[in-house]
Amino acid sequence: MIELAFVLAAPFATALLLGLFGHRRGAAEINSAGSLLTLLAAGLLTMRVIGEGPLILFDEQFFVDPLNVFLIALTALVGFTTSLFSRPYMRVEHDHGRLSAARLRLYHSMFQMFMCTMLVALSTNNLGILWVAMETATLTTVLLVALYRTPASLEAAWKYFILCGVGIAQALFGTILIYFAAERVLGHEGGALLWTHLDAVKTQLEPTVLSLAFVFLFVGYGTKTGLVPLHNWLPDAHAEGPTPVSAVLSGLLLNVALYAIIRCKVLVDGALETHFAGNLMIVFGLLTVLVPAFYLSRTKDVKRLFGYSSIEHMGLITFAFGMGGPVASFAGLLHMTVHSLTKSAIFFAVGHAAQMAGTQIIDDIKGLLKQSPTIGWGLMLGTLAILGMPPFGVFTSEFMILTTAIKHYPWATPILLTALGVAFAAMFGKVQGMVFGEPSVQPLSHNPALLPVFIHLGLVLMLGLWIPPYLADWYRQAARLIG
Repeated sequence: MIELAFVLAAPFATALLLGLFGHRRGAAEINSAGSLLTLLAAGLLTMRVIGEGPLILFDEQFFVDPLNVFLIALTALVGFTTSLFSRPYMRVEHDHGRLSAARLRLYHSMFQMFMCTMLVALSTNNLGILWVAMETATLTTVLLVALYRTPASLEAAWKYFILCGVGIAQALFGTILIYFAAERVLGHEGGALLWTHLDAVKTQLEPTVLSLAFVFLFVGYGTKTGLVPLHNWLPDAHAEGPTPVSAVLSGLLLNVALYAIIRCKVLVDGALETHFAGNLMIVFGLLTVLVPAFYLSRTKDVKRLFGYSSIEHMGLITFAFGMGGPVASFAGLLHMTVHSLTKSAIFFAVGHAAQMAGTQIIDDIKGLLKQSPTIGWGLMLGTLAILGMPPFGVFTSEFMILTTAIKHYPWATPILLTALGVAFAAMFGKVQGMVFGEPSVQPLSHNPALLPVFIHLGLVLMLGLWIPPYLADWYRQAARLIG
């Protein structure tokens, strides 16, 4: 119990502390220290779940099993490395006059509050608390996206708020429908919103109500996941917000929203005993893989470019979980991991590159390799990894997804290969020009934080070459829970 309490309390307490002192010297160190405490607590929680099995805590309101504990650990890890990256990045932004002391305080406090809401969403057993946590995450990220207070950032924040606000309202209606169906079976005092109770009686729930509930939940949480055609907020939010926010949006928030869909899919599969939920995820997953691939070639902003890449990969993960089965679910979980690590590493490198060039326009960023070899290699290796080049872990997970599709859904394979091929050509061509050529960038006023970049890429490389046995068992257990 104490491990989960620390996982949730550490970011919340750090957010309160930074709300008071986040504008003073040392705030970035407090931000990193709070993130480190969260990571250590998440590690202890993971060890306990591996040793003792699933835990039901705090009067059954929180539930931790192999599925969500691995996402909790991943969220804590990426949150910590992002806090390390943001230390020199935000100092450069402050030195250039883009952020005042008050906005630095807002950034630091809302970063920790955002981490807290995601960890609550991942660990709660109550579908109502899950919805509240997702809504709170929306509100905190709206403030982060609008941090620069430029017309473009305010427009992006409003678009994000309106689209995700409408989407989350659909998820609320879906949650109410699940409660309506469960109350008839469990009664008023039976914990009709507790996932463990719902999972125990899922075969007794009304199929028609559950199928309708899943449609609303899929639309609602699918908006937060960035599924086409509900994706329009995501490229703008990435382009206009601070780069550390882009890293946690792509690396963490999209995973949390997809996790909510997966939990609901388990209930619907049990109630309907059909592949209705899976078919819905397959169709929208394919659409989400295909559409962004053709936007990539037209994109001129580097952060928007990788925003569209995030949409594409969330579509691929959604497609994997839609197929279901042990191999596809294992591949989906692995792809969630490697995408989070790789995409956050890319945004770390992109953030420093944009600061060196003074712009995010791709054509104005040249010669990174000559001016700063570490940033140049970080960006190039990260791009090769996210494009699925072997031996990185993205290649492993994509290969598993494609081979499963060839066996069970052969008609979908040409669509996936076309989208992946178009994305590879567009992204590699643009990044190659940024990395090589005559330099058009200037050195940074503070030493860049590149250790997180190569830690992430090193982990992704390891997962492509060798998955530790305990981690493979972890993925298998989680895949069995998904079904």
